[in-house]
Amino acid sequence: MTDTAIHPTRIVPLNDKPYHADGRYVLYWMQQSQRATFNHALEYAIEDANARGLPVLVCFGLMDTYPDANVRHYTFMLEGLADVADRLRRRGIRCIARNGAPPDVAEELSQDAATVICDRGYLRHQRAWRRQLAEHATCRVIQVESDVIVPVDTASDKVEFAARTIRRKLQRHLDTYLVDLPAARPAYSSLGLDLPGLDVSNPADLLSTLRVDRSVSDVSRLYKGGQSEAEKRFNHFLMHRFSGYAVHRNQPQTNDVSHMSKYLHFGQISPVWLALQVKRNWSQDSGEAFIEELLVRRELCMNFTTFNSQYDSYAGLPAWARKTLDEHREDKRQYIYRAEDLEQSKTHDPYWNAAMKEMRETGYMHNYMRMYWGKKI
Repeated sequence: MTDTAIHPTRIVPLNDKPYHADGRYVLYWMQQSQRATFNHALEYAIEDANARGLPVLVCFGLMDTYPDANVRHYTFMLEGLADVADRLRRRGIRCIARNGAPPDVAEELSQDAATVICDRGYLRHQRAWRRQLAEHATCRVIQVESDVIVPVDTASDKVEFAARTIRRKLQRHLDTYLVDLPAARPAYSSLGLDLPGLDVSNPADLLSTLRVDRSVSDVSRLYKGGQSEAEKRFNHFLMHRFSGYAVHRNQPQTNDVSHMSKYLHFGQISPVWLALQVKRNWSQDSGEAFIEELLVRRELCMNFTTFNSQYDSYAGLPAWARKTLDEHREDKRQYIYRAEDLEQSKTHDPYWNAAMKEMRETGYMHNYMRMYWGKKI
């Protein structure tokens, strides 16, 4: 393993296979952390490649059968990939996207790699992808966690059921993990590698070749994907709306929110970078409120999907919740709606309808209305 400035708890070898002495490059399989800077996995790959006298190749597996995804999701993601490829190119790094199951794409390109670096995903299928690559690759595969502030396994080794149980565990590690991540300079360019890949420079053209659900339109007119767009939006938030965040974040009639959740979801922005920007523009109440959402509430979710194997099923609910639901299973409901009624905002509740319409038409729902929406369901 190469010497690195990245905290060792972010780095986990996924197999014990040898490094390939005759590898043409160090491969970074970018799947969760879809950004070109403030990406611990990418920076580790650059460090490793420089130590081996090799270039870095970045790959992305583009599947058009991702569960529950539609053209809105794919447009946002492809806009982000176009931005990634452009920013990496300026660093002398080739980014290749290929159509196929992500671990299959990574495995194919790993055949000529000295070593493979991957980022970390927290859902069941994302973990299975990385296990598949670690098993089938012929070289060392190393995972570097970059989409949380505090590595999940450092924060806790069990399911944390509430913010109050994980808050102190996360906060005590902030000084260790909330640190800058300088962009390393690749010693060798990979731009000249003669390898086929998809053209991601025009998201609309690429999208037209994919078999995706087109029943929901894209919302690029309102929210464009990509790290550059995320950084621009967040800087505007800090300058113009951050001071009112603590007071207005639960007021859906205002717009004093960061709009970062969609960018965080696709890994297009680093939570560490966001937290550091907040620290540099500190406003006591708003700063504490934002860090609470970004660190405690968000990373509680990563903890839950990591340590609860039934996180997406009824059995994954705590016993008290299942007991309460079972006791009221036969209660008479005043209103019963079909799925299409809910989708088209045809309920008795005008506030729920408004929230659903906003999501349907714009792809966005205010945080407070998301809680209202879910509780009514």
